[in-house]
Amino acid sequence: MVREEWEDIASMDFDVIPVLDIKRGQAVHAVAGRRAYYQPLRSILHPTSAPIELARLLRGTLTLRTLYIADLDAIEGGCPQLAFYRRFMDLTPEVWIDAGIRDVLSAAPLLELDRAGITIVVGLETIGGPRELSAVVGRAGAERVVFSLDLDDGQPRMADRDTWATADPFDLSRRAIEQGVSRLLILDLSRVGTGRGVGTEDLMIRIRAAYPAVDVFVGGGISRIEEILRIRHAGSRGVLLGSALHDGRIGRANWLDLPAPVRSIWARRR
Repeated sequence: MVREEWEDIASMDFDVIPVLDIKRGQAVHAVAGRRAYYQPLRSILHPTSAPIELARLLRGTLTLRTLYIADLDAIEGGCPQLAFYRRFMDLTPEVWIDAGIRDVLSAAPLLELDRAGITIVVGLETIGGPRELSAVVGRAGAERVVFSLDLDDGQPRMADRDTWATADPFDLSRRAIEQGVSRLLILDLSRVGTGRGVGTEDLMIRIRAAYPAVDVFVGGGISRIEEILRIRHAGSRGVLLGSALHDGRIGRANWLDLPAPVRSIWARRR
């Protein structure tokens, strides 16, 4: 890739967002969305699966400004761990939290946190339907909400199929945007932790073409920095990264090897 092309990619605003999946107080290795089988995370960054230490090292080593926390206990119906979330908020300027939001009532504890730097992730697999999504967006504000289009091998994973009146991923995206969503994450859970690539680039491109004002993020299965650059060039606003950061396939060595303009991927406004 010629230097001019690198500089063109680097000129766009983009986020690389590390993910920590947390279960029973430990960071776990998410693989293919099969949560019953998740094991404590083994990371090259730290000898234990302590989430706070891992978050501190992700911030300090890679200078990434945004962190995604998936509270698996809350997603599966437990209470959100607000004190835990506050500890992450002390470490990094921006925290995305997926705490299994089902409706505006279940979002209330997150809204009571200091809202600066907090983004509420509302997942298709837990939210009751479009009406509930609209209420959360109305209460929190569109700038504090990301709607996660949760897929499983390309098919939607949803709490209540009837309320959406469609199972087509693009139509689901359209309906979410009609409820006031301005940031959308496409996440195929079957690809998480597999290194098989996101598998949703065509859908992302289609949504971006239809709704250019909507920021679209993608996640699941990324294993190489070249994939990040390709996704960025295709118009994504950012990517989620998990396993590839913890096993070293993507890390500071990649960052140091990149031409200076492209390093803005890793260090935006430190």
